[in-house]
Amino acid sequence: MKLFVGLGNPGPKYAGNRHNIGFMAVDAIADGHGFGPWRSKFQGRLAEGTIGSEKVLLLKPETFMNLSGQSVGEAVRFYKLDSIDVTVFHDELDLPPGKLKLKLGGGHAGHNGLRSVHQHIGPHYARVRLGIGHPGHKDKVSPYVLSDFAKADQAWLDDMMRGISDGAPHLLTDDNAKFTNAVALRMSPNSGKPAVKGAQKAPQKTSEKPVEQPPDPPTPPSAGAPEDSRSKLQKLVDKFK
Repeated sequence: MKLFVGLGNPGPKYAGNRHNIGFMAVDAIADGHGFGPWRSKFQGRLAEGTIGSEKVLLLKPETFMNLSGQSVGEAVRFYKLDSIDVTVFHDELDLPPGKLKLKLGGGHAGHNGLRSVHQHIGPHYARVRLGIGHPGHKDKVSPYVLSDFAKADQAWLDDMMRGISDGAPHLLTDDNAKFTNAVALRMSPNSGKPAVKGAQKAPQKTSEKPVEQPPDPPTPPSAGAPEDSRSKLQKLVDKFK
């Protein structure tokens, strides 16, 4: 049995926030693999299902981000799981928007949700780091992560979520390369093709207007050949002589 945890904040007010990309990831897995309905348990929302032959639990803590570990710890203890059976999906400021990386163990890098998970189950769990980019200054981080994704982000965000759902079976077998490849295929399905369908190289602009070509002149009679002044009747008569 595996436990996939998405980090975020509960309620419609936060649903579209950058900080909630972890919730979005487990929602995509639930939708893509036909999980059962979400129900309240372990101070969060829990859904159960199978991916391949493996039973998988999806958890969205509703304790707010800073206390996420309380919910995760309860689920781990109830099902007698080891921390290595847990994969956490979370937002990552240090990755550009649309980028994704996997990590096993290590520090929490100041992420309040991960800090709380560390406190309850230790650091030895897997993380799927979902890039949201950085606003450029630490004072802008809080309003940035608690703001909704821009409309311009929706295309790559939808593709990333579909890719995570496609690649979820590979997380169960620890095949990180196949998981990231599944996401990459969704993110860039037309790799090597023009970014815009039917795109062509733009013609070079010049300062001069194109010169309009005059019509071809009539072909003159062959030089030295006298003009035939015979009538049509005479030409016909001469033809049968």
